[in-house]
Amino acid sequence: MLKTSFERSKGSETPDRVVVIGGGLSGLVVAHRLRESAKAARRPLEVLVLDARDRVGGVIWTDRREGFTLEGGPDSFITNKPWALDLCRRLNLEDQIIETDPSHRRSFVVHKGGLAPVPEGFALMAPNRLLPVLASPILSWRGKLRLLAEALIPRRQVDADESLASFVRRRLGREALDRLVQPLVGGIYTGDPANLSIKATLPQFSAMEREYGGLIRAAFRKRAGGKARRGEREASGARYGMFVSLAEGMGTLPQALAAALPAGSVRTNSVVRRISRSPNGPGWLVEPLNGPPIEARAVVVTTEAHAAARMLDPVDPSLALQLRAIPYASSIIVNIAFRRDQVQHPLDGFGVVAPAIESRSILAASFLNVKFPQRAPAGTVLLRVFIGGATQPELFDLNDDEVLQTVARELGELLGVQGDPILTRIDRHARSMPQYTLGHLERVEAIQRQAARHPNLFLTGIAFDGVGIPDCVRAAESTADALLAALANPGSIAAA
Repeated sequence: MLKTSFERSKGSETPDRVVVIGGGLSGLVVAHRLRESAKAARRPLEVLVLDARDRVGGVIWTDRREGFTLEGGPDSFITNKPWALDLCRRLNLEDQIIETDPSHRRSFVVHKGGLAPVPEGFALMAPNRLLPVLASPILSWRGKLRLLAEALIPRRQVDADESLASFVRRRLGREALDRLVQPLVGGIYTGDPANLSIKATLPQFSAMEREYGGLIRAAFRKRAGGKARRGEREASGARYGMFVSLAEGMGTLPQALAAALPAGSVRTNSVVRRISRSPNGPGWLVEPLNGPPIEARAVVVTTEAHAAARMLDPVDPSLALQLRAIPYASSIIVNIAFRRDQVQHPLDGFGVVAPAIESRSILAASFLNVKFPQRAPAGTVLLRVFIGGATQPELFDLNDDEVLQTVARELGELLGVQGDPILTRIDRHARSMPQYTLGHLERVEAIQRQAARHPNLFLTGIAFDGVGIPDCVRAAESTADALLAALANPGSIAAA
């Protein structure tokens, strides 16, 4: 049973206790890193993870049914950012890493009710090759000429934040934004490019403008420098060759993190009501709804910003107000399976995204058994359909029957799907995707400054430093390192 004070027993030192609130990926990575580092330094440390759900993993979980591997959240992660891959290796998961099938590494975009391939080499908003763009039916000749004119557009002289939509319109034109960039970016952030910050979401593209004068110039300069392999076929849309998953599903990662912690380190069904300063000395008091208060030397909050705000209201209303200023979007993921003969489309790609201009009722659909053939039995099709987001928030309120009817209609019209599915699973993510709107970086900086006024209080998670799994891992590990440094130097000011 956990003690509720910092009393020291005779002849031995009671280990510092750290409470991590949130058992999603961020919280589990923080706990794992703390244990790794404390063990290496032979420093006594007790880590307790509290999560409101009845399982660990947050938005990441895997369900296996009837030979299908159903993903309730992310189905893969990118490897050009090394942090998630390095973590998998340290967890001895390297032998479970699987790559995407190289046969159909491309994606589609809905165009005039049908499906057209995203031009080869068009990565989110950078046309790395011009001929495929010129040959594509997605853009009109007017749109193609405007895109080509990007090479003549001077670089922006001011460094102020800019919306993603404004950046793309200015560099590539409105048609490229509406027909290509908006659906591709919407598939990542479930957001509206008119509100998203280019600096917070895709800073590499504004950096390309600053360094090279434009996106086309940057792409050709990099190709001339040998960064693209000669003769290599480039994937369209996302860089699918850089994506990997785990053989038993992405839920393996949080499960492995939890299993690597000492027994009793993770408590599920533990809703935290409030965080306050400890009455017994330096430190914090964490008050769960279903148990006695827990005293801790340090606290790490990894939940959604609005949940963190609720817990921190008593100790710092100003910080809570700043956290509530981070908006969130809700979405629905539908795993749905069919026999192969029920689907007319050849499914010769990894998925399809739907531009808002097409007025569809889905954001995207992933062909999971094409992307990872291990995910479905032979002769079947496993699709993941995304609904809602910041651009269609009203669809999140559909009941399950209405969701399935919407999915059936959309898949019938876009992919020629007929008949009843073999199985379905609906996963709802309420207010789970933070929106990096204009001014996000300044907002996060202000939150960090305010949180730093409270020694040994730390905030991390996808609300602040990136929504991808590798970014999440990097931020969580950096937070754990900062926490250990603060414990080792109690006179210093903690940084969130």
